[in-house]
Amino acid sequence: MAKVAIMGGGSMGTAYGMVMADAGCDVVMWAREPSVVEDVNVNHRNEMFHPGLDLPESLRCTNDPAEAMAGAEIVVLAIPSQTLRENLTAWREYLAEGALLVTLMKGIEKGTKMRMSQVLQEVGQVGADQVAVVSGPNLAREIILRQPAATTVACVDEARAIELQKASTTPYFRPYFTTDVVGVEIGGAVKNVIALANGMAVGQGFGENAQAALITRGLAEMVELGVALGANRLTFLGTAGIGDLIATCSSSLSRNRTFGENLGKGLTVAETEAVTKQTCEGVKSAKPILEMGQDAGVEMPITEQVVSVVHDGMAPEKMLQHLMARPTREEQGQDSR
Repeated sequence: MAKVAIMGGGSMGTAYGMVMADAGCDVVMWAREPSVVEDVNVNHRNEMFHPGLDLPESLRCTNDPAEAMAGAEIVVLAIPSQTLRENLTAWREYLAEGALLVTLMKGIEKGTKMRMSQVLQEVGQVGADQVAVVSGPNLAREIILRQPAATTVACVDEARAIELQKASTTPYFRPYFTTDVVGVEIGGAVKNVIALANGMAVGQGFGENAQAALITRGLAEMVELGVALGANRLTFLGTAGIGDLIATCSSSLSRNRTFGENLGKGLTVAETEAVTKQTCEGVKSAKPILEMGQDAGVEMPITEQVVSVVHDGMAPEKMLQHLMARPTREEQGQDSR
């Protein structure tokens, strides 16, 4: 039985902690909020993030990071991506020798343009073989309901990827493994930005045609950036690519789609942030993703328009106008704009 620390008692951290507990792991979750700690330990629930749903009695919670990480063979980071560097710097001394660091975060660090696995390596002072990524169409609410879901676990060390796969497999949660860490992370980060764009379209009342176009051309941006950074093109045809993109763009449970929908309905970014109770990674990561594309010589028109809205104050209704006004060209699969 693997000893696991889940660092983050929010929506996805709780859901993945439940999965690993159901898979037979010894799981201790760290949460910042004392009310969450008490609720999990006493009532076996997390009413703050998953009201009305029961958690395994074996899942324990603490607000002491040292206690959570003591002897943990697997340490799962489930916190907002832009806080990872600061938090892991404080927690590094508690890491057990040889522990596998796992990121559930789907973002790109502002300023450095680093993927989360790269931040884990740098701050955790570990090699790439000690870092893994979990990403897929994993809406936390559905997982907590134990509805069927698939995901992708990635590590450059195949043996450790399989180790994490086994520690996360339940009758309702099916992980696939890969060594393509870059592809899995780029898929997870870019799909949030495309979901923002899709949400803006929905908020303005546009239908399935517009949404299908955004999702399809968004996939093209995702693939081209990933391949330019060394990813395997086929990764984007799996759960960490098109699977996650469809779920995030289509579901009302998606934070990024909902954020975009509010913008499309006329709320400002500040107003939308005020009514959003959880982190919307696409807003924070859109600009560094665009900068990554520019550095790699990859054109990313949808991402560029999202940045113009959420960072530069452009009205959402201009987004599709600008995209539709682009020069027409031959369709050449996923390498054409």
